[in-house]
Amino acid sequence: MALWRAYQRALAAHPWKVQVLTAGSLMGLGDIISQQLVERRGLQEHQTGRTLTMVSMGCGFVGPVVGGWYRVLDRFIPGTTKVDALKKMVLDQGAFAPCFLGCFLPLVGMLNGMSAQDNWAKLQRDYPDALITNYYVGCCPVCCCCLELLPILEGTSALSLPGSMACTFSLVCLDIVLKGCTSELERCLSC
Repeated sequence: MALWRAYQRALAAHPWKVQVLTAGSLMGLGDIISQQLVERRGLQEHQTGRTLTMVSMGCGFVGPVVGGWYRVLDRFIPGTTKVDALKKMVLDQGAFAPCFLGCFLPLVGMLNGMSAQDNWAKLQRDYPDALITNYYVGCCPVCCCCLELLPILEGTSALSLPGSMACTFSLVCLDIVLKGCTSELERCLSC
């Protein structure tokens, strides 16, 4: 509990920095979970560079973009009722998610050294599955509840630890889909 209070104090004092670091940490954690639990690489085969790429993506892209989007979303649809949360979820998943994934996937490809042609082919191949997986995870009741609490979370951080746990789960699911392990995802989602 003391760690949580320290996190909340840091968040209140430096919201943008803490949001960015939280996003980077959670994306790194998501990649570690994916490599160790889904891909079962073990410590010897762990791709540290890939994890660091995901951390840098979280700090340099995901944290600022998603944090900014949540602020815009809360200003566009103020309120905390269930109807407001549903409206936010529909706008988030209908407008933001397709654009975000369309930027996120090529950026990851570029950071992994893919050529423009390979990156375009990978985007065309992976984008539909990634978007569908996002809809499985992003339209769930847990995410709707997080959006219902958005003003409360924004008071501390839209990307604070509780609000971001669903994002980590989503990134692990996305990683599973992009690696073609959809049976693992289906097993995970059926629980």
